[in-house]
Amino acid sequence: ISHFISFLFHPMLMPIYGTLLLFNSGIYLSLMPISVKKVVYLLVLLSTFVIPVSTFPLLYQFKIIKSFKMETARERIWPILITAFFGYVCLFLMGKMGLSGLLGFFIRAIIISQLLAAVISFIWKISLHTIAIGGLTGTVLALAFRFNLDLTIMFMILVFISGIVGSARLYLNSHKPLQVFAGYLLGFFILFFTVAIK
Repeated sequence: ISHFISFLFHPMLMPIYGTLLLFNSGIYLSLMPISVKKVVYLLVLLSTFVIPVSTFPLLYQFKIIKSFKMETARERIWPILITAFFGYVCLFLMGKMGLSGLLGFFIRAIIISQLLAAVISFIWKISLHTIAIGGLTGTVLALAFRFNLDLTIMFMILVFISGIVGSARLYLNSHKPLQVFAGYLLGFFILFFTVAIK
């Protein structure tokens, strides 16, 4: 069950979950035409998940990572940087599409959290899973404050999921409690302040 939870809420899936959330949160992005939303979903999915993941076998072939689980902190540095690079490509293409507003700031905040995670990974194995789910939770709270929306149920669901994800990472002995909490706070505050003050 813990492995399934870790996969379902994998950090690389959070951008697409976040985009889905933004498009269905009741803000102005919800009014975007379905045809445009489909293009954005595809762009985010390809640039933040499909293409970065497709580079992992190459990293394994060149022994940059020892396994696809990337159990050590330093093994994760190059995969994180590659993901951040393609996230920037996504951001650039969104700008060309005229979508550099709130959606662009959301992707930019994700890139910032990824780069910070890469730096931290030189010395410490901070939890990428809780950075991601923390960021998603912070995004919902920021939307509620900024647009005066009642997103209490959505926020509570994400807090509950955050607890499940953190518990799963601890159960699998992938992280220490401090690494889980630090990751959550990092992701939460970066996304919260970026979305709230944009």
